[in-house]
Amino acid sequence: MPKLLEGKTAIVLGVWNKWSIAYAIAQAFVREGATLLLTYQNERAKPAVEELGIELGAAAFFPCDVQRQEDIDTLAAELKAQGRKLDVAVHCLAFANHEDLGNPFINTSRAGFQLALEVSAFSLVAVAKALAPLMTDGGAIMTLTYLGSTRVVTNYNVMGVAKAALEASMKYLAGELGQNKIRVNAISAGPIKTISARGIKDFSKVLEFVSEHAPLRRNTDPAEVADTAVFLASDLGRGVTGNVIFVDAGFHIMGL
Repeated sequence: MPKLLEGKTAIVLGVWNKWSIAYAIAQAFVREGATLLLTYQNERAKPAVEELGIELGAAAFFPCDVQRQEDIDTLAAELKAQGRKLDVAVHCLAFANHEDLGNPFINTSRAGFQLALEVSAFSLVAVAKALAPLMTDGGAIMTLTYLGSTRVVTNYNVMGVAKAALEASMKYLAGELGQNKIRVNAISAGPIKTISARGIKDFSKVLEFVSEHAPLRRNTDPAEVADTAVFLASDLGRGVTGNVIFVDAGFHIMGL
């Protein structure tokens, strides 16, 4: 059976550990024959990302702190200097201060609001602007979102607002980059027990509630999200852009 991403080069931003959705996506891309490139935020994160990447068979590693425009510009310049043409870019980045997640939304600090929006939403715009010119034959850009972007999820708070901005940004990017044969989409995964999810208060209760009420009566497996990313990155997804695709065992359709 042919591999779906054979001959494609994909860069994944946000691989931190083996339990992250980003790692599952990177793993699936390699399985399907893609040349994998990874980024790391800083020198402190570099050894862990390189260790994971070597296990996966990543072809190269690049520093990129998305809060530093010079890092994003340097990433694009280095890729171009190496003669690398991109086909896929995966944005798996989000952050909010712990206190802004744990306290009522109305108490969100100005600085915390700006930080969450910059890292979790604007970074997609900045990365797309820098990397789209390397997609000379078209390509696919995707990001990760969550149901809290459109519904009030207890304790998700400012991150829900950031994800709403992320989804709107995705749609505007899809509208503009389509003329260059670049598709932009978001995957809305159900709650998954990742290290970053531990920052959400009472997250275990969210997992329990979803498993009891989702149509499939279970939580989401990272591999399911990764396979959807493969679809979007491959020619099978060639007609899909500007969409939020839910991979959440059907939970998003449920009412009372």
